[in-house]
Amino acid sequence: MSGQVSTGRGAPATEGNRVVITGMGAITPSGNDVDALWDSVVTGRSAIGRLEGEQFADLAVRIGGQVRDFDAEAILPRSLARRLSPVQHWAIAAADQALTQAGIARPDTGVKTGAGAQTDDAAPDSLPWDRSRVAVIAATGSGPVDAMQNATRSLLDGGPRSVPLTLAIHGAPDSAAALLSQRYDFRGPGQGVSATCASGAIALGEAMRRIRHGYADAVLVVGMEDCLNAVNLASNANMRALAAGFEDDPTSASRPFDSARSGFVMSQGAGAILLESEAGAAARGTTALAELAGFGAASDAHHPTNPHPDGRGAASAMGEALADAGLGPEDIGHINAHATGTPAGDAAELKAFDAALGTTAHAIPISATKSSTGHLLGASGVIEAMIAVRTMMEQTLPPTLNLETCEFDGWRIVAGQARNIGRDGFDDAPIDTVLSTSFGFGGHNGAIILRRPR
Repeated sequence: MSGQVSTGRGAPATEGNRVVITGMGAITPSGNDVDALWDSVVTGRSAIGRLEGEQFADLAVRIGGQVRDFDAEAILPRSLARRLSPVQHWAIAAADQALTQAGIARPDTGVKTGAGAQTDDAAPDSLPWDRSRVAVIAATGSGPVDAMQNATRSLLDGGPRSVPLTLAIHGAPDSAAALLSQRYDFRGPGQGVSATCASGAIALGEAMRRIRHGYADAVLVVGMEDCLNAVNLASNANMRALAAGFEDDPTSASRPFDSARSGFVMSQGAGAILLESEAGAAARGTTALAELAGFGAASDAHHPTNPHPDGRGAASAMGEALADAGLGPEDIGHINAHATGTPAGDAAELKAFDAALGTTAHAIPISATKSSTGHLLGASGVIEAMIAVRTMMEQTLPPTLNLETCEFDGWRIVAGQARNIGRDGFDDAPIDTVLSTSFGFGGHNGAIILRRPR
């Protein structure tokens, strides 16, 4: 493990406390379930388009990744759907998909939510765990920002009595955790995790720890974000953080590692992952999709927006994740990079790979899937964890789009089209382990390691 940055913290999982993924769900610009998301990413389709509407008309940047063809009333009563924000609709829908895949039924209906079919054995008490030992974590950088923006407009236009009384309930960043705990009668802790664009990865790691150390039998993690509005777009554009000047060709805007990269492209959506103990999943006969084997987090303590130029915090998070999983750099088969397409961010991330993984880093294939999905901010860590799981399941490496002239020599960045392990002349070893990285404004850094189930 020479050349590796390691904190020495973390205790690798033993046979009795491994944590596995048993369900996944997604509502994204790339598709409204995990199969559609994966198909879009692996076939190299971009989800980025031009933003239409009056609120975007005067903005310097008018492109992004929007959720389309989604009907909230297909999963929620009309009265509740009207009170909630779209980002909460997506979070609930993604969670329903994840729990359906894991075989968990809604307690009030006996229906596996999302499947729409009555089951013979789904009774109100059919949950395979003690309900007080199932937790919910909502990961988001900003939460339902539209709720506060709309309420502010109402206050200015109509006075105090026009402000919705539900704002205090549904306007908080952690509100989706409460909504989902009520929907499924999960009585363990419900909370929010906010660490800007590292929120999803850090939430997954904290959920893993909760199960590993015996505080929960299962944790539902939902990453959610919707900042595609005039205020948030204008703020990020004024910081010069967004890719600008691509209104005529939005699909070419997200360019990780390319010499012409100029910023990230903002997207909206939600993803959900159900984690449970390996022993518990085996006992109830549920298929494990992957193991969440390692987690690390650190702060740059450097700058409000810029990463540390040497990737100091990112390298520390990766080193801690390796130590937590009991792995060395040579055990990593693939990297799903954070890689947003910002000039400073991409450069710092590669330096972090050098510091954390040593010379091994340059032999590991790297994909930057935000080139396809756009940047889902606080939801990105959950979305990219699901892509990493499918990478291992399908033994196919997703492509990095728009990488025409790579600025960085000596790296194995998967560009142009997907690579099928053992096919198409691509004879790398099977992908058994994926490192997925997430970094954010404020110097937040998270890294997780996923492994094929035993």
